[in-house]
Amino acid sequence: MWFRRDLRLADNAALHHALQQAPRVTCVFVFDRVILDPLLAAGRTQDRRVEFIHAALTELDQALRAHGSALIVRHGVAAELIPALAQEFAAEAVFANHDYEPYARERDAQVAERLRRDGRALHTFKDQVIFERDEVLTGAGRPFTVFTPYKNAWLKKVDAFYLSAYPVERAAGHLAPLAPQPIPPLEAMGFARSNLADLRLPLGASGGTQLFEDFKARIDEYDRARNFPAVRGPSYLSVHLRFGTVSVRALARQAWQLSQQGSPGAATWLSELIWRDFYHQVLWHRPDVVSNAFRPEYDRIRWDDDEALLAAWCEGRTGYPLVDAAMLQLNQTGYMHNRLRMVVASFLTKDLGIDYRRGEAYFALHLNDFDLAANNGGWQWAASSGCDAQPYFRIFNPVTQSEKFDPEGRFIKRYLPQLEHFGPPEIHAPWLVPPLRQKSAGCVIGTDYPGPIVDHAQARAKTLARYAVVKGRA
Repeated sequence: MWFRRDLRLADNAALHHALQQAPRVTCVFVFDRVILDPLLAAGRTQDRRVEFIHAALTELDQALRAHGSALIVRHGVAAELIPALAQEFAAEAVFANHDYEPYARERDAQVAERLRRDGRALHTFKDQVIFERDEVLTGAGRPFTVFTPYKNAWLKKVDAFYLSAYPVERAAGHLAPLAPQPIPPLEAMGFARSNLADLRLPLGASGGTQLFEDFKARIDEYDRARNFPAVRGPSYLSVHLRFGTVSVRALARQAWQLSQQGSPGAATWLSELIWRDFYHQVLWHRPDVVSNAFRPEYDRIRWDDDEALLAAWCEGRTGYPLVDAAMLQLNQTGYMHNRLRMVVASFLTKDLGIDYRRGEAYFALHLNDFDLAANNGGWQWAASSGCDAQPYFRIFNPVTQSEKFDPEGRFIKRYLPQLEHFGPPEIHAPWLVPPLRQKSAGCVIGTDYPGPIVDHAQARAKTLARYAVVKGRA
């Protein structure tokens, strides 16, 4: 059993099938250097994601030890190590769950070919989504390109069968008896401890369960609370979904059942899980979106790509408090509230005129829950180049977004304490506050906090002109 994005024993599709089909199953994980070495090259020696995985593997190993087995963990190139481990343990086959990203597809093809040459097989299964690949198509048999019709077809198809759990525990006796195996420490792989422990994020499969149980008590309020970053509205399960320390079937089953009972919060959260399936379907059918716009005409846009403006955005120095607080949240914690992801993405592309791919790459490097399909889909949605029924002139106003979703400035003040003594409505546009009031508040704009690096109204007009090329106008 080759663990990847499924770091749990319970309700694991590939593990279930392996235990059902084989009298002895050895569990392995590879810290893939093809993925990790670029992080080290980028200076990401303190990467919270690597530490999150390491903690999840430690717990997974403990769970296997409770069954008299252990987890084999290696550090190297997965495409080489998996066939070698299969040979070392005299395995007839390797079981794994599907991964839909372009690199993963190429890697799995290499592994399958090397195993085939050795007389072995690679068997893979659906586990990280409810519906994949060609399971939800239009009436004409084509992939959906707009979310709402996809969602309607998804809801029409789903039933208890697709959401049922795999009973892994029933065949746990087929796990290979193994003595405890050492897990390579972070330092041996070139990484150091981050501030993950300070974030109080529950880790491992037990952490995913803990967060899920907490969210169940709040799920009915999700539709109302999810947009306010100062409120405990989201599930905070995204990083656990990313690395499979929680089963998407368990989450969707809870949301589906409660939505059928009339819970608006559960229905809204289920819609978010369907968005996740949708973006994975898009990536599967259109892997070109990794480097190109989903709508090819948007590749004609000429971006400004001002490096100074990009740096100000990355470092939370734009002068727009909600944007800056969101970027500081990302930089300090690796997390960003979903509403804020839309706000900062719109600001980068449509206020600063910077290519969405630059922001997408920054998120990819810093988000704990970075998922290629969702990250690409979200950024192309913000840039209007992706699967979106709305036109290109949807441009978020960072001030009105701040007034609407952080009305008292509670979230802003958490990350920008220099604005502590500004109240609403001052805190949303502090550059408009009279100089004497700025002094009395202990924050002079331009000295203690930057003024806005662009004027939103002027930037909006410039964006509309830039996007005119999409409609064929000069």
